[in-house]
Amino acid sequence: MPASARATVPAAMRGPSGASLRFQRPRGALDQEQGSENAGEAIMADLETTIENGIARVVMNRPDARNALSMDMRAMMSETFHELEKDDSVRCVVLEGAGDHFMAGGDVKNMHEYLKTASGPEIENYFVNRIHNLHPIMFAMRRMPKPIVAKVRGAAAGAGVSVAAACDLIIAAESSFFTLAYVHIGTTPDGSASFHLPRAIGIKKTMEMTLLGDRFTSQQMADHGLVNFVVPDAELDDETDRLATRLANGPTFVYGQAKKLMYRSQQNEFESQLQMEGEMFASCASRQDYREGVAAFVEKRKAKFTGK
Repeated sequence: MPASARATVPAAMRGPSGASLRFQRPRGALDQEQGSENAGEAIMADLETTIENGIARVVMNRPDARNALSMDMRAMMSETFHELEKDDSVRCVVLEGAGDHFMAGGDVKNMHEYLKTASGPEIENYFVNRIHNLHPIMFAMRRMPKPIVAKVRGAAAGAGVSVAAACDLIIAAESSFFTLAYVHIGTTPDGSASFHLPRAIGIKKTMEMTLLGDRFTSQQMADHGLVNFVVPDAELDDETDRLATRLANGPTFVYGQAKKLMYRSQQNEFESQLQMEGEMFASCASRQDYREGVAAFVEKRKAKFTGK
């Protein structure tokens, strides 16, 4: 794998405490069950995860296919996020694509091969199951008690938009673009796009993205409320590292509680939300990081949070 396809870890962030995870399930093992043309390829990981200094970097690793979601990648993403959720050493997660693109959505070539021989009700059953295979990823991302940052370079297309929108923060290169391209292949969005996008950018802009399938620049998506940070292409690695380091040095437990608080506000009634605010504040106030934060404020110094 070329150096440019790997998550960049600056020397200042490396250390003896760094651990790494490698998922080496044979590429195509699950796709073979679905009749994929990818079956039998050499052993490579569709997903690579490294953990250093509290930052987990999850790299979707199918650059030749613009990181389109294979069945293997879906299984590994769900498994990976589940493991990172339980790993107390992880305080921030960065999700990115290897090579020049974030993710180009589903594996359309695989779908084309399937449709050559499939017919009738079996097609609907196949695609219902295929779409449901995405859902454990979304559930795990929503459940994750640490911030997830989408690092977007190049294309975020189809399910790539869905996955990015499911992250807590999005940092994108100036040249990157977002497109819900489903209409161009004659189908509707999946992967939680219909849940996250209307809440992030409003129903009218979501309708525009869905019905027209046009490309939107990262700056346009920032203006509409989906993207948090737009940076020059050459600075994407450094700016992402800076953001991830800042989050990894923050009050991790507070992040998890804040995520629950903000996301549940989308469904809660007013009274229920205010009750939850009190409960969440109290749960944070009993922690070591709250004591440190209050002491640092009074002593006019920067707090040193441990995530506890």
